[in-house]
Amino acid sequence: MKILAEKKALKMLAVIRDEFAADIRTNYEHAAKSCVTCDTPGACCLDAHFVNVHITPLEAVAIRNVIENLPDERRNQVSRRITDTVSRFGLDRDGDTFSRTYACPLYEKGTGCLVHDEAKPLPCIQHACYENAADLPPDALQSAAEAAVARLNERTYGQPQPWLPLPVAIS
Repeated sequence: MKILAEKKALKMLAVIRDEFAADIRTNYEHAAKSCVTCDTPGACCLDAHFVNVHITPLEAVAIRNVIENLPDERRNQVSRRITDTVSRFGLDRDGDTFSRTYACPLYEKGTGCLVHDEAKPLPCIQHACYENAADLPPDALQSAAEAAVARLNERTYGQPQPWLPLPVAIS
């Protein structure tokens, strides 16, 4: 298998993410409550009993690239939040990481998701407040996009890559 350059893989990742987001936006979001009119903006992202987003190394690179482009003071604040989240919620690379939850360190009240436009993870793109279960995007949609991301990681790094809790992956 020919290894992909990480820079090229990041562009391909953006295409996967953008196509997934367009599908969600076009076919499902109309049935969800708008985040703009939410009574508790960010509550879902900051709910330490709910958030359990895992990402791959390539997604972590995309997120770190966004963070690196923030002004120094803000970048340092985000870095401290990431470190604090890993520590406070006992997150690591070992064991059943899918059973651990945390408040997302990338969400800022008044701003929203810091990586929304450039590197928002697939589960976050799919998430919305749906009143009817029948309106939810099918799990297979996210699974297919995640499988494409997993294959892209393998093509980039030469072997299957672990899915880690977002704060661990970007720390």
